Order: sequence, then structure tokens, then C-alpha cells
Amino acid sequence: MTDTLDADVAIVGLGPVGATAANLAGALGLTAVAFDRATTVEPRPRAIGFDQEAMRTFANLGLAEALEPHIMPYRPSEYRTAGGQVIKRIDTAPPPHPLGWAPNYVFLQPELERALRERLARADGVDVHLGTTVTDVKVDDEGATVEAVDAAGRRHSVRARHVLACDGGSSRIRARAGLALRDLEFDEPWLVVDVLLRPGAGEALPRTNVQYCETARPSTYVVGPGRLRRWELMIDKGEDPREMAEPRIVRELLSRWLDPGDYDLWRASSYRFHALVLRQWRAGRLFFLGDAAHMTPPFLAQGMCQGIRDASNLLWKLAGRLRGGAGDGLLDTYQREREPHVLRVTATAKELGRIICERDEVAAAARDARLLAELAANPGGTVRQSLIPGLRDGFLAPHGSPARGEILPQPRVTDGRGRSGLLDDFTGTAFRLVVREDVGTAAAESALREHEAEGGFPVRLVRLNRSDAPLLGDRYREEVPVLTPWLHGRSCEAVLARPDHYVFGGVRQAFDVGRLLAEARRQWAGDNGPDA
Repeated sequence: MTDTLDADVAIVGLGPVGATAANLAGALGLTAVAFDRATTVEPRPRAIGFDQEAMRTFANLGLAEALEPHIMPYRPSEYRTAGGQVIKRIDTAPPPHPLGWAPNYVFLQPELERALRERLARADGVDVHLGTTVTDVKVDDEGATVEAVDAAGRRHSVRARHVLACDGGSSRIRARAGLALRDLEFDEPWLVVDVLLRPGAGEALPRTNVQYCETARPSTYVVGPGRLRRWELMIDKGEDPREMAEPRIVRELLSRWLDPGDYDLWRASSYRFHALVLRQWRAGRLFFLGDAAHMTPPFLAQGMCQGIRDASNLLWKLAGRLRGGAGDGLLDTYQREREPHVLRVTATAKELGRIICERDEVAAAARDARLLAELAANPGGTVRQSLIPGLRDGFLAPHGSPARGEILPQPRVTDGRGRSGLLDDFTGTAFRLVVREDVGTAAAESALREHEAEGGFPVRLVRLNRSDAPLLGDRYREEVPVLTPWLHGRSCEAVLARPDHYVFGGVRQAFDVGRLLAEARRQWAGDNGPDA
């Protein structure tokens, strides 16, 4: 062994999930060492969509400006029969958007990964090892040892408090740990094709995303940012997935939509679309994130989003454990919160996949009739974000607490100095106690003083301001009402939001804030378990 490094967390894999986790670690004041086998970012796209939660996380890391040239709001999705009839429609809710960002985006994955890695290069306390393969992870009561070898054959041994396995669907760390995946019974071979349109080409292509619900060959069309267009095509029984990715066959498949001279083929790869979830997400000081913990069919564009949520959920809890006096039980809420959420999102993606993948003519006709009836009853179709659930269990107030497990909206606001921006830009991502604009703050301020005296974790008071009142001190006025009507709609005078923006719980009367904070302190302390 040529060197020994110590860190709070070791991160294995620097795809979007691992790179996000490493950036969050640095932002939270944790020391981290990160490994990736590749020396550079994969130049071809894989994921193509992410949602408002992921965008909020990236913006919290200061990446919104860097990503802006490489993203585009997601187009509506139409489900069409072989005859071109629309049988289902999924769209986004109109503005104002509740989280401050468009509900969904298409993006260029290489550019996202570059932005994440460039930020890592500037981050304090994060040591990145590219071109380095992790060969073993040994976990004990005090921490974990990560063994790795770089491209020059030099061996590295890193000692860390915790290890985050972000090494993908074929995770070697998961395999070595002998942890089992639960098969959710979706396994279909598909071909994914990305093309770049040449100037002037593609004018006849659909302006929306399209799910071609055709028994002959189900397929998907996605309008990407700029000149990028994606097709996903089901591979039939008897077809060789490797042969299907050959340029000659790809051009034959795309000839329905484009002439060969209309585009440059960027990527063609065959995949098996899986629905799998790890049974055990934590093994002592070892945690699994992203595809190492779960794989979701792409029909809801939530695969990468699920992993970004993993990182956003876990890293503040690790910081609380290692820096904030939280009990070890807080770390157990990672799987308690994330697994049910992943299962529900995956079930929805499977349901949409079953709609698209139907190959039986009789069953497809029955599907079409059912969906047409549903569309007639609801011509606007399904709001995409209504398909994404909140949290049900974990570090949350008792059941019955208003707004419990929901995501805190983020309006654009003006502060007392006349500056305009999204609320997170002013308040950061700490715990926040948000008090409604028509409610006095004396009770909340008294409760926060008691919380501090009891040794509670830091909480920032966020006071909304009425439009007709002077904007004084640390108060914020919504430029377009988003958060205030949300609070009124849940009969909340105040809510406690977590660093990942999920709401711990709310109160209908401000004088109950003290009890809400006391419950949060109780859960925070929890079982102290082994030394951090």
C-alpha cells in the first residue's frame, strides 16, 4: 500500500449519483474521497430526463447557470395507437411551478456530469481518484477500509467512517457483500438510439414526446435539448440485441421517421429494462445508492432521479450523525424513507410500461378503449408530477401532522434589501421553520429559543411577509403566491422543513411549534448506536 487517507465518507462511482453525493458531502462540511474507474466522463448520453427535485438539488449546488445551455423543459407525452390516435396524455402543471423550476427537463448527461465534476475539483475536503478501481471494501464497527488500484498499478488504502456504493446496476460491492435484489417482474429488451439532427432536418417529427403503443413494435420518441432526438424501440424475440445496435439496422428502424442523411448517429445500445430493488440498503457503515440499490424502467424518466433523491436523503443525515450529534437511528431512516418511495415510483413506471409494451391485439384493443374513456373524462390528461409520491415513514412527525412528508414549495421572493431570487438562494438547505405571512412569530421565536437551550440542531426561521406590510429584517415577500396558498391549503401556520426540502411536519396553530420541535429533537437523538 502506498498511501492511507482518512475521510468521513468514501464514495465508489462518480456517475451522476456518486458525483452528486460527493458534492453534497463537501457542501455539508464532510470530508470525502471518491473513486471512479474511468478517467473521463462518458461522452455519450444514457439518462435523458430529470425532474424538479433533481434540478433543485443541482441548483442548491450552484450549478443552475452551468446546466442552463444543456437542458430544456420536458415536452408533453402522447400515447398513440398504430393509427395515430391519442389514447393517453401526460403533461406538466402550468406555472407558477411549485419548486421554482420546470417540473421536468431533458438534458445532456455528459454536460451534467462535467458540471458536477468541475464543481468537485473546486470543493474543499473532497479528494477525487479517477482511473482507479476499487477492489475491496471491508466494514467493521469503527469504519470501513476501501482498497483500490489506479491505472499505474499503485495500490491505495482509504479509511473512512462510511462508504457509499454508487457503482451502478452491476455493483461489484453489492455482489461481494452478497446482498439480494428483489425482482419486481419487469424485464424487457430495448434498443436506445440517440441522434443529432442535421441543420434543417426533422421538421416533420412530432413536437411532443410520443409513446407508440403499437403491437408490431412498441417504441418511444423523446425530443431532447438542441438537436438531440431519442428513440427507444422494443427488441422482438429472436432478434439479437447486439445486431440490433448495428448502424445498418438502426437506420432501417429510423427510416419511418428520418432519412439517413437527416442525422448523425450518436449512440445505439441495447438494454434490458429492469425493475429491481435491493432488500438491504445499509450494511453497517456501507450504504447503496442509485442503480446499485434499485433499477427502474425508463417510462417515467425517473431512473436517475431516484438516485439523486437517495443522495439528497442520505448525505444530510450522515452530516447530522457525524457533525450534529444525531443518533445512529437517523441513518436507518434512509431505507425506511427511500424504499417505499422507490417501490411506488417503480410500480407507476411499470404500469406505464405495460401500456406501451402490450403485444396482443385483443388486449391492446381493450386497452385503447379503456384509455380513450379515461381521456374523455379528463381531456387534460395526467399531470406528470402527480405520479410522484411524498414520504410515508421515517424522520417525520407523527401521522396526522399537516404537510408531513410533502416537499416544501419554493417561490420566487424579494428580501428586505430588495433582492429577488428563489427562496433557497436566501435560506439555504438547513432545517427551516417557515411561518405563514398572516401569523405572528412570537410563539415560533420562543419555541426556537427553547429548542436551542435544549441542545437542538440548528433551525433557521423563515418569515413570509404580507404584500401590504413593510419588508423588514429577515423576511421574504412572495412575488407570485406559491408557498402561502400551499400553507393555507393544508391549514398550516408553520412547517418544519428538512435539509432535503421534505417537510418533517406542520402545525395548525403556531403555539404548537414547541411540540413539533420537541418531537424532531427526540427522533434526532434516537438510538446513539456505535460511535460516529
